[in-house]
Amino acid sequence: MDVKNIKTPQDLKRLNMSELDSVAEQIREMIVTTVENNGGHLSSNLGTIELTVALHYVFDCPRDKLLFDVGHQSYTHKILTGRGDRFDGLRQNDGISGFPLPSESEYDAFGMGHASTSLSVALGLAEAAKQMGDDSSVIAVIGDGALTGGLAYEAMNAIGSERLPVIIVLNDNEMSISKNVGAVSNHLTRLRVSKKYTRLKSEIRRSVSLIPFFGDGAIRLMEKSKRILKRAVLSNKMFEAMGISYFGPFDGHNIRELVDVFNQVKDKDEPVIVHVLTDKGKGLKSAASDPAHSHGISAFDGNGGKKFSDVLGRFLVGKAESDGRITAVTAAMSIGTGLEEFSKAFPDRFKDVGIAEEHAATYCAALASAGRKPYFAVYSTFLQRAFDEVLHDVCIGGYGVTFCIDRAGAVGADGVTHQGVFDLSYLSMLPNMTVVCPTDGAEFEAMLEYSVNFGAPLAIRYPRTYAVERTHDPIVYGKWEIVRKSKSRVFVLCCGPRMLDAAVSASDSVDINIVNCRFVKPLDDEFLKSVNKRGNTLVTMEDNIRRGGFGEAVLSRLNVFGMNANVKILAHGDKFIDDRDIASTLGASGLTQENLIKVVKNLE
Repeated sequence: MDVKNIKTPQDLKRLNMSELDSVAEQIREMIVTTVENNGGHLSSNLGTIELTVALHYVFDCPRDKLLFDVGHQSYTHKILTGRGDRFDGLRQNDGISGFPLPSESEYDAFGMGHASTSLSVALGLAEAAKQMGDDSSVIAVIGDGALTGGLAYEAMNAIGSERLPVIIVLNDNEMSISKNVGAVSNHLTRLRVSKKYTRLKSEIRRSVSLIPFFGDGAIRLMEKSKRILKRAVLSNKMFEAMGISYFGPFDGHNIRELVDVFNQVKDKDEPVIVHVLTDKGKGLKSAASDPAHSHGISAFDGNGGKKFSDVLGRFLVGKAESDGRITAVTAAMSIGTGLEEFSKAFPDRFKDVGIAEEHAATYCAALASAGRKPYFAVYSTFLQRAFDEVLHDVCIGGYGVTFCIDRAGAVGADGVTHQGVFDLSYLSMLPNMTVVCPTDGAEFEAMLEYSVNFGAPLAIRYPRTYAVERTHDPIVYGKWEIVRKSKSRVFVLCCGPRMLDAAVSASDSVDINIVNCRFVKPLDDEFLKSVNKRGNTLVTMEDNIRRGGFGEAVLSRLNVFGMNANVKILAHGDKFIDDRDIASTLGASGLTQENLIKVVKNLE
């Protein structure tokens, strides 16, 4: 059957097993082609094709609720639920989202873009079904990497206690984005050997039994040692102790085997976990051999090709050679944040804590309290998960943790769950926190150098890339940099590379002063007092939401001084952004050179 003819999962149920294998291969080809064109999450989706086919073959969605943790591995689900004919528009405006999105389809039971959330959602949906007398199934597919997140264990504890029939499918591929770490990963590794153990035991027993005179005695000896070996390598008590029945592990690429086991657990009236083994990048040699680098393939983001993460990696490797205090920390993002080379050069001072941003923040606070110099490299959207720990454990103690916040501002294709447009607001409200925004690699390196002996919380916030390298004034605490000076009474206050580039381009058409507001907290009071006293006009530009952001901080500070200046704030509005294109997002918010020119002309 041509996969393009599958409009609903009901069409899938009419097929036999061999036809299901054919559908899986067609989906694999479709995903590879589309991701190569549009960018997206490749290896994770290639590893879950057969699993998703089997789930839709057995369960009855959308009545049954199918959840994908993180959500980036839901491409097959989308293809099988009426979106195959639009799949070539993946991650594009007016196309389909790269993550489950309830507004897009009734088959997407819940919006999911961050890790470790699916089990809490599953229990909530199961409780709602119970209260309404609904006997539908709730299935949560969660990767082994997501089990490094504490929220998953809070949910598992509750699932075991509530005893509701939640079906947990543990997709075990030994990977999150970077290779999995920690005790949970080690436990799953032991479980993975169980099928091999069983087969090997049978083969040895059969061979030994054929040995004359010796065979029976050898078998008795083997039986005595079997219990010790089994306890050592096959324990699944972590799940059973929580009250969740364990089944597996099973071959996650064998549709027939998966269909059988899902039919067995479908009608159970208790929580179960089905452990499946999958290969990340299955079917594509380049992705299978290097799943970490093939996890996410990015399209060009419209802001040049120089990566801030490369600057971070080079700086930390170089500085760590002479400064033994430096430790680099990441939450399963060593490649994306630029720490891969550091991990090789200084393995004893590199810590990947897994998908556990809360732990990372508190861990770094403790390192700093003991005289170490930790750098926590994290995406803006994921640092949100650790807000309480940043506030409670880092800022109250005033510890010298440096947060290197990548993918800040509009992010484009990954959509609403990944936009980094809130960090200036929530970080700037925290006492003891200093917030800075580099505009290029040279300024970023200068800020990193400044951070080495900065004994307080510091957030360095930047998008993925920058386009232009400039010469900068030295870093002085709380001081801004005049990039362009004129006789105009209009001052454009810029945060970050995108805003500064837009202002510099606009200056070809309008006469403006341009200020690189490298410190967002604290503000440059001396500068603000000066321009306020003269009654100038200030236009603030930030790749962040307006509420609580840089522009409102400037406005508030001028009110303290006695407002004499005029202020125009350019920022993202008070809404979530699901725009899949960075340039489009910036344009809709007026954060472009064209809009700045228009604003300045209207002020004149």
